[in-house]
Amino acid sequence: MGAMTVLKSILLFGVAALFEIGGAWLVWQGIREQRGWVWVGAGAIALGIYGMVATLQPDANFGRILAAYGGVFVAGSLAWAMLVDGFRPDRWDVAGALVCLAGVGLIMYAPRGS
Repeated sequence: MGAMTVLKSILLFGVAALFEIGGAWLVWQGIREQRGWVWVGAGAIALGIYGMVATLQPDANFGRILAAYGGVFVAGSLAWAMLVDGFRPDRWDVAGALVCLAGVGLIMYAPRGS
């Protein structure tokens, strides 16, 4: 996998995280925080966009993409919580997120035989 392909993949994971985590947060706000169905609907749209962004990954293996994205989701969720909700992760949250991101690197970018 070339450097530009890896960069494209990383950027797509970031965009996917923004739409999935943001969409889930909007649904949460709409229901749990009683902000209304417009928030829920916006969240559902964002979640749909997340699904479309995931299909743009250079790797064609659905299982690999979704498995790797799980690690991005873990780290991205903590980052979102810090930026949007004022959450302060402890060292175990950070360590867990780093382990997840290392897993993403192994799953997506480890050299494979053809």
